Amino acid sequence: MKRTLVVVGYGMTAHRLIEHLRADDQSARWRVVVASEEPRPAYDRVALSSYLAGRTAEELTLAGPELLDDPRIDLRLSSPVVSLDRGARTVGFADGSAVRYDALVLATGSRPFVPPVPGHELPGAFTYRTIADLDALREASVPGAAGVVIGGGLLGLEAAQALRSLGMTPHVVELSPHLMPLQIDEGGGAVLARLVGGLGMRVHCGVSVASVDAGPDGRVCGVALSDGSFLEARSVVFSAGVRPRDELAGPAGLERGERGGFLVDAYCRTGDERIWAIGECAAVEGRCHGLVAPGYLMAESVARQLLADRPAAPFPGADASAKLKVFGVEVAGFGDVHARTEGALSFVREDLAAATYAKLVLSSDGRTLLGGVLAGDAHAYGELRAMLGHELTGPPELLLA
Repeated sequence: MKRTLVVVGYGMTAHRLIEHLRADDQSARWRVVVASEEPRPAYDRVALSSYLAGRTAEELTLAGPELLDDPRIDLRLSSPVVSLDRGARTVGFADGSAVRYDALVLATGSRPFVPPVPGHELPGAFTYRTIADLDALREASVPGAAGVVIGGGLLGLEAAQALRSLGMTPHVVELSPHLMPLQIDEGGGAVLARLVGGLGMRVHCGVSVASVDAGPDGRVCGVALSDGSFLEARSVVFSAGVRPRDELAGPAGLERGERGGFLVDAYCRTGDERIWAIGECAAVEGRCHGLVAPGYLMAESVARQLLADRPAAPFPGADASAKLKVFGVEVAGFGDVHARTEGALSFVREDLAAATYAKLVLSSDGRTLLGGVLAGDAHAYGELRAMLGHELTGPPELLLA
């Protein structure tokens, strides 16, 4: 007998789950109801910045006609789920309708964190999360004017590049002493700030936002910082991290992680045997993961459990390694970038003339690679990342040459 799976949320992780089910559920055991809060099918959120550079929403869409026309898939756009009744095994939609489930996967993702500073709701203040956010930012952009991004992590630097692509001059405000504090160390952050500063980005680290101020027209006119300085700005983009969307947990009696998110075990199962959570909303053994790659691993594990015809592997944990280009500047971090492992040694090579920085974090005996940071030139990233946790194949200076 056909059973009903309800998937709450339709982002990249939910899409990966559905694709696994479509490929492997050959006997069509599952009817899948997908509840999407947004008015469009899942799209490539990782490549969101390319939307402002000219790619269309259709080009970013992950769902092809074969999925949209699949009779096994009931995709409900602009249909947020507002309630969950575990006793009746139903989810309730904002329009008052309800669907009964045999299995439920929560893939509600996360929302941008907006610090509650005065003026954060002014016209001209934006978040950087959805295509609708980018449409609003593009409509409000003023070429030649300044824009301020609050947050100097991965997404904040993407937002700064987006402002630049709109013809604006971006400022980045980061509370930590350097850019990308989760991915690289202070030395790498200093090189990155110096290089992007030469390319038009203004970097302000070690300060916070005191207020977002309005001009005579009631719109954003600038940002006051904690050090007393003031940055004129036509637009402000909040990119200071995310918070898991777990608001269904409390009313449904599902446990949350200490820092939010639906608390699940290594197999992404909640305390209810019929309910799983995957992606950014899932606190796997208490920890949420904000990258798409871990979400894909969760989706594959849950798909196997739902089909139960192949052994399901537990979620193996996340690799927080990252490599990207910021304003054309290469930067990468992998493993223990801050050398926090007991007894860890650091080998640093910095070339001020070439504006490059490299650090290898080694075990106490200097033989095993524990992590590293590359800024300005990341050509060695692939080889070094593959060596993570293993004995070095040569002297550190030669590996970085």
